[in-house]
Amino acid sequence: MNDFAVTTLLIVSLFLLLGSGVWIGLTLAGVAWIGMQLFSSRPAGDAMAVTVWGSASSWTLTALPLFIWMGEILFRTKLSESMFRGLAPWVSRLPGRLLHTNVIGCTIFAAVSGSSAATCATIGKMTLPELGRRGYPEELTIGSLAGAGTLGLLIPPSIIMIVYGVTADVSIARLFVAGILPGIVLASLFSGYLAIWALLNKQRIPVPENVMTFMEKVHESRHLIPVVLLIAAVLGSIYSGVATATEAAAVGVVGSLALSAVQRSLNWATFRDSLLGATRLYCMIALILSGAAFLTLAMGYIGLPRHLAEWVRSLGLSPFMLMVALAMFYIILGCFLDGISMVVLTMGVILPTVQSAGFDLIWFGIFLVVVVEMAQITPPVGFNLFVLQGMTGKEITWIARVTLPFFLLMCLMVLLLWFIPQIATWLPSKM
Repeated sequence: MNDFAVTTLLIVSLFLLLGSGVWIGLTLAGVAWIGMQLFSSRPAGDAMAVTVWGSASSWTLTALPLFIWMGEILFRTKLSESMFRGLAPWVSRLPGRLLHTNVIGCTIFAAVSGSSAATCATIGKMTLPELGRRGYPEELTIGSLAGAGTLGLLIPPSIIMIVYGVTADVSIARLFVAGILPGIVLASLFSGYLAIWALLNKQRIPVPENVMTFMEKVHESRHLIPVVLLIAAVLGSIYSGVATATEAAAVGVVGSLALSAVQRSLNWATFRDSLLGATRLYCMIALILSGAAFLTLAMGYIGLPRHLAEWVRSLGLSPFMLMVALAMFYIILGCFLDGISMVVLTMGVILPTVQSAGFDLIWFGIFLVVVVEMAQITPPVGFNLFVLQGMTGKEITWIARVTLPFFLLMCLMVLLLWFIPQIATWLPSKM
């Protein structure tokens, strides 16, 4: 069979298995087994056992369950309430006023969570009732939350960066540091849009309820101290070289447990729920990663990545057009798969093409995360859209419509990354 027939068979098998309700991890392993059995001389069972064990026993991957657990612990503390109290006084004079608490709150929580869904849900539980009660326009409060919630993927620590670092064999610590500046730039674009919208629609923004003096604002800022200390401990230990990403994750877990104890929200029930929640989520991700590792091996034996890279090279696409094509590819894929599945499913095929085009793998990792962020708010399977639908009861099409401006801002961010690559590469080069 030629490459096109093999690829078609595997893609049809993939969608048939996914459509029949089989778990994503098992689907990936099943498609790999079909490929190995039909188009390779190596025994599929032996290859699967060796690959799955190698994937599951990766030391680098240890950071993943620890960061997930840290986010689960913080999800059950009073952290979100404290952040709102600390942030609100400082944004009352900006155009858009308290609308900015969505963006700033998501940016801060993203730096201690690592999960887009957790960031969106946690900040949403805090800001949506408050902003609704004060009369802020609903389309802006929900749209900005959906867009800013995706920062959980970009601002370190990021679960998807760990997954990319493992699959692409790139330093996770460098990826984490590379995500800081792009995260700040994207958050600034979101806030800038809110400010411009507020200036054009002044009558729809409520007047401030009370004006605080500078010293009163400083006094309210004390509520931000715990989360700032935790961010400094996690990112500072990585950037200074004192700790690896895995060790920094352990620092984050210990710090979040201590924060929870100080806030008196640490008891046996919250400890057990956080541990069980983290275990369930990590087991799902680990199964996907194991299946994807086996699929990558199968693709290598069949030779599809090499042939695909040769085909892409034969098209004569410029690096810019290749970047545009990859962005479109991942946005379309995001309509059907979650972010982690997208990364692990495609890396074996995409990486040879990217390397042959001369892309820096750290830069490509940040580009990939931004594009996957866009997929988080792309209907019909945008995870953040589902989270907000569950929280607000709104139609998913309405949520997608009010989120569109923030999707377009992410498109602008991709172009900024292309024309100013130093946004992603400058900080890692200083490590």
